[in-house]
Amino acid sequence: MEPAGAPPRGCAPAREAEEPPGSAALPAEEPQGGQPAGATPEEGALPAAAERERGRCGAGPQGPPGRAARGRGRRAPGRRGGEEGGRAGRRPRVTVDSSKAKTSLEALKISLRQLRWREFPFGRRLPCDIYWHGVSFHDNDIFSGQVNKFPGMTEMVRKITLSRAVRTMQDLFPLEYNFYPRSWILPEEFPLFVAEVHMMKDSDPSWKPTFIVKPDGGCQGDGIYLIKDPSDIRLTGSIQSRPAVVQEYICKPLLVDKLKFDIRLYVLLKSLEPLEIYIAKDGLSRFCTEPYQEPTLKNLHQVFMHLTNYSLNIHSGNFIHSDNVNTGSKRTFSSILCRLSSRGVDVKKLWSDIISLVIKTIIALTPELKVYYQSDIPAGKPGPTCFQILGFDILLMKNLKPMLLEVNANPSMRIEHEQELSPGVFENVPSPVDEEVKVAVIRDTLRLVDPQKKKRKDVQCQTLEHVSEAKEELLDAGPAERPDRDAGRSPEAGLPSLCLKQVFPKYAKQFNYLRLVDRVAALFIRFLGVKGTTKLGPTGFRTFIRNCKLSNSNFSMASVDILYIDITRRWNSMGIDHKESGMCLQAFVEAFFCLAQKKYKSPPLHEQVASLIEFCEYHLAALDEKRLVCGRGIVERRSAVVPCQTDGLHLTPAAQTPLLNRMATAGKFADYRNHRY
Repeated sequence: MEPAGAPPRGCAPAREAEEPPGSAALPAEEPQGGQPAGATPEEGALPAAAERERGRCGAGPQGPPGRAARGRGRRAPGRRGGEEGGRAGRRPRVTVDSSKAKTSLEALKISLRQLRWREFPFGRRLPCDIYWHGVSFHDNDIFSGQVNKFPGMTEMVRKITLSRAVRTMQDLFPLEYNFYPRSWILPEEFPLFVAEVHMMKDSDPSWKPTFIVKPDGGCQGDGIYLIKDPSDIRLTGSIQSRPAVVQEYICKPLLVDKLKFDIRLYVLLKSLEPLEIYIAKDGLSRFCTEPYQEPTLKNLHQVFMHLTNYSLNIHSGNFIHSDNVNTGSKRTFSSILCRLSSRGVDVKKLWSDIISLVIKTIIALTPELKVYYQSDIPAGKPGPTCFQILGFDILLMKNLKPMLLEVNANPSMRIEHEQELSPGVFENVPSPVDEEVKVAVIRDTLRLVDPQKKKRKDVQCQTLEHVSEAKEELLDAGPAERPDRDAGRSPEAGLPSLCLKQVFPKYAKQFNYLRLVDRVAALFIRFLGVKGTTKLGPTGFRTFIRNCKLSNSNFSMASVDILYIDITRRWNSMGIDHKESGMCLQAFVEAFFCLAQKKYKSPPLHEQVASLIEFCEYHLAALDEKRLVCGRGIVERRSAVVPCQTDGLHLTPAAQTPLLNRMATAGKFADYRNHRY
């Protein structure tokens, strides 16, 4: 089997697999330096012992006595290298708790063996460096280290929540977010769905759409079906008890071998603050098992033709298990890119479009993720840091435009599949295609979050002061004194280059203008008041209005209360989490948009929202500065009482709201005064 990340056999343009054609977006990276975290004492002891022996013998038989004496006094480079090699050999290995890994366990075990890290398959009483969970952040009670799940991610990528998050961004930036099909949420938007479909049919009688209905909590194709008319929706009790999303079906997908397929790309969200995103440069292409035809009333129910879900198609008699990445019902994405490149397709632009889709989707998800994060891991309290591998399901249209189907919080990391040996008798057999892609993703994720990496960098910084001294002695030293080059080999020298390539913050300048809702979420979190909550109470909302100077004679505090009650009641009636009372982030965003439209009359919406954000941030920065000045006065005049009045709750400055320069914002404030209600 080829090593993970290697180009498929028989593919002429090999650079697409090793370095995708969008190389400007996915540059190659050098193997990372440092001693392997998994090096055992024995592995480091041999060169260290040899170097120490050389140190005891002075400069060696050919070295002059003076040089040997100087080596004893100032430590020869060989001896220093030996001692450092010994310390590196004794460095503790990274520890990983895999007791909750579930279906990703086998791929994780292979990755840990390649990295020579230490696995605890049954847990550990002492804290581990990394906890690998199979389902969610709450699989274990974690108070330190790193965990491979973000709190709230499972809720955020459910079909309804994802649709709402993307729809918010579509309201602000409709052209930038046209990669997600038009969607309606059932049951609350069923009347709107019916009305809009009838209106579009009346305006264009030739329009004959198909829609796909997806249960909110469904997975592996469970409960998905196609319809031609809103009246075909199964409005029995199931829709009421099991909400769903209905989307416009993509009728003209790109076909390979006359089959419809989708792409499973693996995306690493390494950090929320600062935002850090990596994309695997290879993924999986999952094929339907019946030749595709555009939907008709006769073939709507042929799931093997229309649905690409692996868990469905594996039960088809036409499903092909293949050990070759270029054939079968599951192939590598790089093999598809090679095939498209041979047809003259601009795969570099295709990669660029996919990267843009991924970054924009993550930007849509992060605001609410931050609310969940501060609820489970409040600022200032001990807790783990998080990272997560996400599975992006993408469909290529016939014109090569990528469309987002869904995001998976727990993409399958199994590297084997079930094979029926005889009727009713199944056996798990290895899947080379899965292993090639998934092991590389898990292994390189671990390399990127390696907790020993920072420690190694700190040690390297400490040794910089000795560089000039070492160089001088190395030049004077004889051959016997020079350190063994192998002793300083990179710990990852035997591993392939990283298959995960950073796309954010690398391209932050191109996408930061989209992060308006992130800034709104920072305001929301600032006024939550009580740590660990996810909903804003009426007092917090009133304080937000007062501190941001948003009330006046035309918009009284009574009007503020009415706005809060109306929006909160409506969102709570949609079945949003009822564990807490108050205004959720989505409701606050809607209220903020209403305030922006009321204050700034001229569209477009994103400019109105941006203006209101700057207005709020200005006043909050001034308030923070006022409190800071008052605090200094109290310290300087300990015996005196300095009057420092601030209305509302005591608030700590949000991390997302930096103090603004007064001179830079004086002009803006003059403009704000001209935009009163």
